Amino acid sequence: MPDLSLSRALEAVRTHPLLRRIGEIGRREGVASYVIGGYVRDLLMGRPTKDIDIMVIGSGVDFARKVRKALAPKAPLSVYRRFGTAQLTLPEGEVEFVGARKESYRRDSRKPMVEDGSLEDDLSRRDFTINAMAIGLSGPHEGRLIDRFGGLEDLQLGLIRTPKDPDKTFDDDPLRMLRAIRFATQLGFDIEHHTFEAIRKNKDRIRIVSPERIRDELNKIIMSERPSTGFKLLEEAGLLEYILPELTALKGVKEQDGQRHKDNFYHTLQVLDNIAPHTDNLWLRWAALLHDIGKPRTRRFVSGEGWTFHGHEVVGARMVPKIFRRLALPLGEPMRYVQQLVRLHQRPVQLVTEPITDSALRRLAVEAGEALDDLFTLCQADITTRDRQRKARYQKRLRTLREKVDEVIERDRLRNWQPPITGHIIMETFDIPPSRMVGEIKTAVREAILDGVIPNDFDAAYQYMLKVAREKFGLEPPLHKK
Repeated sequence: MPDLSLSRALEAVRTHPLLRRIGEIGRREGVASYVIGGYVRDLLMGRPTKDIDIMVIGSGVDFARKVRKALAPKAPLSVYRRFGTAQLTLPEGEVEFVGARKESYRRDSRKPMVEDGSLEDDLSRRDFTINAMAIGLSGPHEGRLIDRFGGLEDLQLGLIRTPKDPDKTFDDDPLRMLRAIRFATQLGFDIEHHTFEAIRKNKDRIRIVSPERIRDELNKIIMSERPSTGFKLLEEAGLLEYILPELTALKGVKEQDGQRHKDNFYHTLQVLDNIAPHTDNLWLRWAALLHDIGKPRTRRFVSGEGWTFHGHEVVGARMVPKIFRRLALPLGEPMRYVQQLVRLHQRPVQLVTEPITDSALRRLAVEAGEALDDLFTLCQADITTRDRQRKARYQKRLRTLREKVDEVIERDRLRNWQPPITGHIIMETFDIPPSRMVGEIKTAVREAILDGVIPNDFDAAYQYMLKVAREKFGLEPPLHKK
C-alpha cells in the first residue's frame, strides 16, 4: 500500500511559495480557495507533483485574473468561459483555476453543461475518490484536507472508485472508463468491484470519445511501469475490442492433432512488459505492442510442422497505418518507424537459426538503419520462454549476431549508409529522364553492394552501373560525357 502522510502533504502546501501567495490573495479578496485533484493525491502519496489545480467558491476566471495581477501581470492567461476555467502560465508551471460547479451531460456528448455549484458539488463531479480531495488555501477550510468521499482511505487501500454512482459516472463521461484503467495501471491499484462492473456495462459508450482522447490514455498506459496491467483490464472490461481489435484477435489458443500454439495476446503483453524497463521510447513500446498483429491472418496448420505464422511480420507492418489513422497517431516518421520494426522483428531470429552470410548481415544493417539498436532491444524482449536455459541460449545467439552485424558495418562502411549511385547520377550520366530504367539500374547497383559482388565505393559502383545499363538496356553515356 502507498506510504501516505497527511501531515507531510499539509506542510508541503503551507510552505509552497506559490500556494502560500494564492492563499494570501484569497484571504485578501474574501475568496475561499483550494488546491484540488491530482495535485493533492500525489502530495499524499509522496509522488512528484505537476501542474496545480485551484478551485474557488465563485468565479475561477476572476480569481485567476487577480492572481495574475498580483504575481505576474505579463504571464500568459488563457480563459475558457464556457467551462468557467482559466489557465495561468507561471515559471513554477501551469496553474488552472476553476469555480466550484455542477455538471450535467447530454446522452450523445461527453462535454458537460456547467453551472455554479458548492464545494460538495465540485468534489462529487470528480472522476474518482482519490482525485476528489482538496486542501484549503483560504476561507473556512484553510490548512485542512477536505475528503467527502473517502479518497484518503481508497489511497490507503489502493482502490479506484467513483464518488458517485459509477454507472452514471461512466455513462456521462465514458473517457473516465479509460482513466480508471490508466490510474490502476500507473499506480498499481485495483478497480473497486462495482466500478469495474459499471465499466463493463458501459463499454459501448466509448464510441462517443474522440480518437485523440483515447490515444492519450493509451499512450499513458503504454508508458507505465507495467503496461500489461492496463491491456489486461481493457480486454477484461470489453473495451479493447472497440479500441484495438487487432490485439483481441490475438487472444486464444488453437489445437489440432494434439498440437497447440501459444496465446499470442499474453505473449504480446509479456514482450511489452519485457521492453518497458529498457526504453522510454513510446514508439518502440508501440512496436512491441503491435509486433505480432499479423499472426491471426497468417495462422495455418501444416501437418508434420504444426502451427505456422509465415509472413506475419509483413502482414502486420501493412496493418500499422490503419491503426495509426484510427487512433489519430502521427502518420509521419513515428508510424514508419513502428512499421519498420514490425516488418523486421523476425529477421534477427531467422538469422540466428540459419547459416549467417555477410550479405544477410549487410541487408539487416541497411534495412534497420538507425533503428538497429531498437530492433535488437525488441528481439531480446520477444524472448518469453520460461525455460531459463533456452532463454539464455537465445539471448547469447542474439548478442553474437549483433557483434557480427557491427563487424560488417565497420568493415564495409555501412553506418548511415546511402547507395553511392543515385537516380540523379544515372539520369545525368545517360542523359535520360526519370523512368523505370533508372530505378532498376539503381536497385541493381544497391543489390550488388549488399551481396558483396562489388565493394562499397563510388568507382566500383559507377563501373557496375555502366555495365548494367549496357547489358540490360543497351544504354551508353553520350559521347560528350565519356
